[in-house]
Amino acid sequence: MSNRLFGAAVALLAAALVAGCERPPVDTVQRGYRGTGMELVYNPRTELRVAEANQAPAVTPPADSDAGPKARDIYKNVPLLGHLSVAEFTRVMAAMTEWVSPEQGCNYCHDPAAMGEDTKYTKVVARRMIEMTQHINADWKPHVAATGVTCYTCHRGKAVPQQVWFKAPPQDKRSDFIGDLAGQNQPMKMVGMSSLTIDPYSLYLLGDQTIGVGAATALPTGHVASILHTEETYGLMMHMSAGLGVNCTYCHNTRNFKSWESSPPQRTTAWHGIRMARDLNNAYLEPLTKSFPANRLGPLGDVAKVNCATCHQGVYKPLYGAQMAKSYPALLTPTAAKAVADGLPPPMAEANRSVLYFGVGSATLEGEQAKGLTKLIATLAATPAAKAQISGYHSAAGEKASNEKLAKDRAVNVRDAIVAGGIAPARVVLDKPLQVGANVSGEDPAARRVEVTVK
Repeated sequence: MSNRLFGAAVALLAAALVAGCERPPVDTVQRGYRGTGMELVYNPRTELRVAEANQAPAVTPPADSDAGPKARDIYKNVPLLGHLSVAEFTRVMAAMTEWVSPEQGCNYCHDPAAMGEDTKYTKVVARRMIEMTQHINADWKPHVAATGVTCYTCHRGKAVPQQVWFKAPPQDKRSDFIGDLAGQNQPMKMVGMSSLTIDPYSLYLLGDQTIGVGAATALPTGHVASILHTEETYGLMMHMSAGLGVNCTYCHNTRNFKSWESSPPQRTTAWHGIRMARDLNNAYLEPLTKSFPANRLGPLGDVAKVNCATCHQGVYKPLYGAQMAKSYPALLTPTAAKAVADGLPPPMAEANRSVLYFGVGSATLEGEQAKGLTKLIATLAATPAAKAQISGYHSAAGEKASNEKLAKDRAVNVRDAIVAGGIAPARVVLDKPLQVGANVSGEDPAARRVEVTVK
């Protein structure tokens, strides 16, 4: 009897030991010289499922963007894509609907009773996401190269991308008897079910903590990072490995993980990718926090943010490198669209005063206008006693209540941009919306401005 129990126990232990292992056979791909240990390991069964989930959708052939009237001449409130012909504008809108909200349709972002109004938060967010897509394709070529991205890269037919992240809640202080966990020993999928920190994203993809590991020599001369710092770096690396479906050897040479000289070019691409994700989270997503309802925010009230898996979703190149973006030229660059659609004057960007302009019917602080706060934020950072006073202006034409609300929304977005620059909310004061002269229409940029003064 005892032998049978012992045998069962041994079998159970063996099963437990191999439970975390992948069932053979597995495939390997040599990526470096023999003897360097640079091989990628793939499970054919897993890869089949991943491949099915990373197929690019069919592309409708582009319409002639120079033929017929422009979208801005037919439709109301199209500040980003109004330079397109009606046919091309309709094609892009139809594609975006399929990419993001195939079940909800156009009404996911638009009020069917007032298509041109920004009454739904999803429309405000969508416009900013179009700008973000253009920014990626135009300004982050060191990471996306000529392949680029579209809304589908992240959404994959879902209104909310599945691979996003929120800030992790702090340790429950009622459990102090277990000591400070430092965000560790809570196995999670994002770090390969290891005991590494549960929130490497906040450190590196929102903050700019230096990515480093312990040095090869004894302290203090060779010190690069503490043990905790090193483990936080490993947490980020585990996420990147899982997000891209690759081994560490995709970016590193096992002879010397630290050496850039012996690393493959993918490591440089990844270096830019980390900084791109940080840029998108800080410049585009975090400032949208106030636009989302509470049920779309995380447990700490923060907005959903991007990481490597948001685009890659388990493959070394999103959608295996399918070049969807080139079929949608409107998503490749923001320059022509802004110049034609907005016609806004450059922002006034002084150390103690900024004047920022907005598109017709829009409360979004866009492109060059957002850069108009840089000097002013620097002044506030260097002068702790100073405060920023914000005044939003609106046109005398149209309904006063809606104009005042739009002016207030613009002022609030400017305030959020200043706060996102590291200035305490208590140091930013909002004035009541002001009306410009009665002879100024809503088409004049002077009727769509926000002024910020340091006092």
